[in-house]
Amino acid sequence: MPGIRTAAQAKAWLEHQGKSVQQFAREHGVDPATTYQVLAGRKKGKRGEAHKVAVLLGMKDGIILDEVPIVDPALG
Repeated sequence: MPGIRTAAQAKAWLEHQGKSVQQFAREHGVDPATTYQVLAGRKKGKRGEAHKVAVLLGMKDGIILDEVPIVDPALG
């Protein structure tokens, strides 16, 4: 990714693709309300679903971990 997007750039990016916030949220399996809140700056994307949304929108550099339980091989 060339750089981190601002909220305005993320909105313009969605518009350039012809996607609504609702459609983006559905495609990525995230809550539309959280997506709107991240774009409005009410959620900073520090953890949880807001983090996932911010990373997907390119507003934050980070990784998205699947919610898969970590199994300790020593436990069998």
